[in-house]
Amino acid sequence: MKVAVFSTEPYDRIFLDQANIEAKANHELVYFESRLEPKTVSLADGFPAICVFVNDNVNSETLEILAKQGTRLIALRCTGFNNVDIAKAAELGIKVVRVTVYSPYSVAEFVVAMIQVLNRKLHRAYNRIRDDNFSLNGLMGFDLHGRTVGIIGTGKIGIILGEIMHGFGCHLLGYDLYPNPKFEAIGDASYVDLPELLGNADIISLHCPLTPENHYLINADTIAQMKPSVTLINTSRGKLIDTKAVIDGIKSGQIGSLGLDVYEQEDSLFFRDLSGTIIQDDYIQLLQSFPNVLITSHQGFFTEEAISAIANTTIASITDFEQGNPLKDAVKPPK
Repeated sequence: MKVAVFSTEPYDRIFLDQANIEAKANHELVYFESRLEPKTVSLADGFPAICVFVNDNVNSETLEILAKQGTRLIALRCTGFNNVDIAKAAELGIKVVRVTVYSPYSVAEFVVAMIQVLNRKLHRAYNRIRDDNFSLNGLMGFDLHGRTVGIIGTGKIGIILGEIMHGFGCHLLGYDLYPNPKFEAIGDASYVDLPELLGNADIISLHCPLTPENHYLINADTIAQMKPSVTLINTSRGKLIDTKAVIDGIKSGQIGSLGLDVYEQEDSLFFRDLSGTIIQDDYIQLLQSFPNVLITSHQGFFTEEAISAIANTTIASITDFEQGNPLKDAVKPPK
């Protein structure tokens, strides 16, 4: 099939081309660095399939144009699909597939890295040493052993994070609308309601998809229920967190450390080099000024194993569509 691939970086091309060759799929992959949005959708004219990433804007307007141009398949090379109007796609007869599993270890291990950097203040220590400042003042952390970790969302990534933190000797609390027996099988792990988790966890990590119901799950009210000086980590979806409320929580000391690999306005920032520009987002600029905040550019998934799995799954889904096979990773329209 002829496939228009949007929001591409050099590594996307390397891994997708390799997957295409290994699968002997012979798809014609045409790469565009541009994000997919209404003003760039004309690039996909005549392509029966397109491939997009997390910050491509596949809204109703984009879909209407895609349908008129002959697109019949949208392949997401990611797990989340909140950037796609799934109901509209179904109405237009456009199939949507995603990558349901890549490497849950990549994100879980990244969370542990963020926790340790913030706790032991490695980012600050690194910068000090570069200025020949070898003082330890202000760099004290705490033992993870014996601390309580709250995991909100206990799917594949949440389970693996729980197993790793159990290895550190942490107590585990979980919150999930759909409890997973594998979580309770980890040491002393137990499910509790959300207020109990918020009030008892020293570290809270978010691992849930974005839905209308959990938009701004972390807000002024839930932050007020948290243990003072809590460490909060979000590698899931940016809009799970109300940024203004989190900034207020940092200023008050309620949030002791914050690690963000996602951000609610990331679509205008992440995956691009803005070093020569003046960023107009005051919230991200303020967050970067805090010494107890660590921000990364949605790189939690970024390992060789994960990118390879994403490419292989994407090529396989395109091939299944071309051959009329069932789409096992199809995104079903809402009821």
